[in-house]
Amino acid sequence: MSLRISEIFGPTIQGEGALIGAPTVFIRAGGCDYRCVWCDSLHAVDPAHRAEWVPMSPQAVWDKVAHLSGGQPVTVSISGGNPAIQDFGPVIALGRQAGYDFACETQGSVARPWFADLSTLVLSPKPPSSTERPDWDKFAACIAAAGAAPQVVMKIVVFDREDYLWARDVAARFPDLPLYLQPGNPEVDPDMPVDLDQASARLRWLVDMIMADQWFRPRVLPQLHVMIWGNQRGV
Repeated sequence: MSLRISEIFGPTIQGEGALIGAPTVFIRAGGCDYRCVWCDSLHAVDPAHRAEWVPMSPQAVWDKVAHLSGGQPVTVSISGGNPAIQDFGPVIALGRQAGYDFACETQGSVARPWFADLSTLVLSPKPPSSTERPDWDKFAACIAAAGAAPQVVMKIVVFDREDYLWARDVAARFPDLPLYLQPGNPEVDPDMPVDLDQASARLRWLVDMIMADQWFRPRVLPQLHVMIWGNQRGV
């Protein structure tokens, strides 16, 4: 079998969510079943970039991860695109034998048995601003596929008040999932500098709204990698 790989890079730090700041090697899969209008990883989503995606065997993927990390176990994050449309089970099996932990971020549209072999499953349903609409039965199937083995958390990107209110409804739908919110980043061009003042303003806006509503369930985090490297790829 082969996997469509957009890029493998690191070690660097995880920039968002439950594992923010953790040393990580990233496997970015090519291909996605969503087309979010503000996607910041179009190079791993849009079929126009398909020629850039490299077919790799699970062993080749793992060899690259092991080389980048110097054989020292770190967290390996599988993202995309949507990595769940491919079978990363064999890669995870190879890495777990070597003592590595695995995390995966997916929108929750495709359930996979290998979710149960992860250390952390991040489910990131897409809000109204994305123009996509989650299927909550499929989302629940992803939670069920993970079982009791990994940590399962929910991360939602918020661009506007409609997204925020939607996030509150989703949080009520899945009350047992730890919840992470982050402000959306509309500046996705890797060649354009990120306006950090605007990024800070979006973060303050989200924090102020949550505090005003006294909704104390979510953890609010920035995109740490954007603050450090902007939208540069491969870091």
